[in-house]
Amino acid sequence: MFQKLARILISDKTNRELLELIKSDNEIAFYHIYERYCKRLYGFVLRYVKHEVDANEIVQEVFVKIWESRGKIDLYSSFDSYIFTITYNHTISLLRKRLSEKKYLEYLKSIQVENSANLMDEVQYNELKEQVTQLLNSLTPRQKEIYTLSREEGLSHAEIAKKLNISVNTVKKHMTNTLSFLKKNIDNGLLINLLFVYLFIS
Repeated sequence: MFQKLARILISDKTNRELLELIKSDNEIAFYHIYERYCKRLYGFVLRYVKHEVDANEIVQEVFVKIWESRGKIDLYSSFDSYIFTITYNHTISLLRKRLSEKKYLEYLKSIQVENSANLMDEVQYNELKEQVTQLLNSLTPRQKEIYTLSREEGLSHAEIAKKLNISVNTVKKHMTNTLSFLKKNIDNGLLINLLFVYLFIS
């Protein structure tokens, strides 16, 4: 009964008051912070990873990190900014890990094509595509040809080398320079822009 009453009383506290309690190892306060943010964080992550298990995993990792580093929480800074920054970083880390897996890469590409309007505003999406097109058009003819064979036709470095009658090392060098140029010149301010980079120019 007293524990239930404590939960009710704590639930009415502000974020700052809850965080003060969490810094003092109060698990009930931590439970209420979790309840306040878990659904929002889950929705944020799911929008980008498109996989419920992965989204749940990231949210759990975020709260584990917050609990483990509770003593370092700054009571005078925005907790919203703090928790979403942690979530953003975990999301990017998982995307980097998953995008090394061929099947997951193919899955995300299909999501990007079929549901691009859900990932970003249509105007913004078209602007990003136009930006990439302009950057590709500024490449040398050979660089653009190799990039197209690799990213649009899906040929391996060895297949490109054979098709163009050049060495594999030459292909690798051109691709390295091209990808470095594209990544450097695309605005990575938005998470979806980063996803676009990893999907199409990584």
